[in-house]
Amino acid sequence: MRSDRSDFRRRKLLENATGLLLSGAVFVALFSLWEAASTYEWVDPMFSSSPTKVVLAAWELISDGTLLKHTIASGKVFLSGFAMAVAFGVPIGVALGWFKWFNKALSPLISAFYTMPRIALMPVFIIWFGLGQGSKIALVLLSAVFPLIVNMQVAMQNIDQDYKRVGIAYGASEWQLFKTIALPSSVPFLLTGLRLAMGRGLLGVVAAEVFGGAEGLGYLIQYAGATFQIDIVFVGVVVIAAFGVIIDRSLSYVSHKLDYWKIA
Repeated sequence: MRSDRSDFRRRKLLENATGLLLSGAVFVALFSLWEAASTYEWVDPMFSSSPTKVVLAAWELISDGTLLKHTIASGKVFLSGFAMAVAFGVPIGVALGWFKWFNKALSPLISAFYTMPRIALMPVFIIWFGLGQGSKIALVLLSAVFPLIVNMQVAMQNIDQDYKRVGIAYGASEWQLFKTIALPSSVPFLLTGLRLAMGRGLLGVVAAEVFGGAEGLGYLIQYAGATFQIDIVFVGVVVIAAFGVIIDRSLSYVSHKLDYWKIA
């Protein structure tokens, strides 16, 4: 058993090291090509910028505190909306998958909202909640909640029936089946839902701040684009991308730890 664990750890370390080397090589190649395209004017530098100019623009924004101010504003909106999405989405998805009557009652409504472009509701949110944080949080919530609902619904509907039959044979109650079989088996679906919801939530933040706002990374990108400050546009995009990568890698790490736990 101990040998199997050591072999598994070595394989995971090798896979992680290989992945880092490959991703690093891809980034270096892309940024080198981008820098060369701008330096030798293969494309118009006014509309494409370059990695060097983006780094200089980022340093200026960091030095005067502008980037930190907008990042904090976007972070507050995202974390508030994402937390509310988890608080609402997980229990609703579990209920939809566990209770057939609840699924029949709300499934058409969930399907309608899931396919609807959420940005179309932004004017309504502004009327309801004003131009402040409320309307932005509402859009992030609506953007992030449905991946969680759908994934948790699928998790409840795909429980291993052999486990369920064994539990019933031993006289387990509905609550015991739910607590000891359904919830543990739903963890991989929950992590997948969180990763999808994170991406949707970040899109919601940017869309909300572009649509109506005076602060945040979305506003910074929109204003810089309108004034042809392409370097600053890329700074905002890179910060959002980095934020997304950090959260996604963190959730992926948790998922891998759970895989190791199941193997061990």
